[in-house]
Amino acid sequence: MTAPVLHRPHEGLTHQGLVYGSDEEFLAATVPFCREGLTRGDAVLAVTTGTNIGLLRHALADVSGQVEYVDAQDWYRHPGATLGAYHRYVDRCTATGTHQRVRVIGEPVWHGRDALESTEWTRYESAINVAFADCPAWIICPYDTRVLPSGVVADARRTHPELATAGAALVSDHYADSVDADGVWNRPLSPVRAEGEEAVLSFGADLTDVRTFVADTATALGLAPHKTQTLVFAVNEVATNAVQHGGGTGRLVLRRCGPRIVADVVNTGGAQAAWYLGYLPPDPRQPRGHGMWAVRALCDLLEVHTDREATTVRLHVGLD
Repeated sequence: MTAPVLHRPHEGLTHQGLVYGSDEEFLAATVPFCREGLTRGDAVLAVTTGTNIGLLRHALADVSGQVEYVDAQDWYRHPGATLGAYHRYVDRCTATGTHQRVRVIGEPVWHGRDALESTEWTRYESAINVAFADCPAWIICPYDTRVLPSGVVADARRTHPELATAGAALVSDHYADSVDADGVWNRPLSPVRAEGEEAVLSFGADLTDVRTFVADTATALGLAPHKTQTLVFAVNEVATNAVQHGGGTGRLVLRRCGPRIVADVVNTGGAQAAWYLGYLPPDPRQPRGHGMWAVRALCDLLEVHTDREATTVRLHVGLD
């Protein structure tokens, strides 16, 4: 049975799902959330649909100009890039002490996603619980039951520790712990259907052949030059991790899968990697540890699967 939640201000992340089925339900939860935040001096950001932005502007009336609005279609393009944008927003608002906390209405885009994209955006929602754990942020993620598949709505109850309502918040009975290594999030890689033969390369400490292999193969598979440069950098970073933290060698598989070039970097040995590898922002004071964060931001999708035998990092870069 769910229980009410009392919130203590400025105590790290609060991450709530808002399951709504009408405009009235959406406004009943989000308008007080915004108004209270502005009263407390919080920064308030609303990333949602154009329709919901219009509803919020009208309902907030006199204080609407104090809220920052962004169309969700422009914000939710790729999971890594979106997470980076949220971190920059939190830093921008809180670094100078102008605001002690940020409040975000963040409504992910689900329409037009294929099964793989939906899976990774769901894992992104879970990764927020780890990536923002210590951030002074209160995030409400709306899910519109009028237009979303039932599976997406069900996942909202697994990725959010709490569920927002008009009057209070409730603990989600279905929440699945984001850091449970053997839980639902460290799942096998999604199957991909390659067009033609896969290109395979085994590599060691010298990654010169890796960079040449990726550049030549990706170009032959139809990847644009600027995208090829991105893929070369990303694969090089992952392969470097495989050599330094794995068994010193690895295996690279490259192929074209529909609208994407997909690269698997596989290594055995070393510590098991968390499924949310690259979602945790690196400490800017540390000289190392920035590579996987950058790879997440550059790739359209990035999957990580690890077990006792090997770790596979799968990178997706769109042709367009």
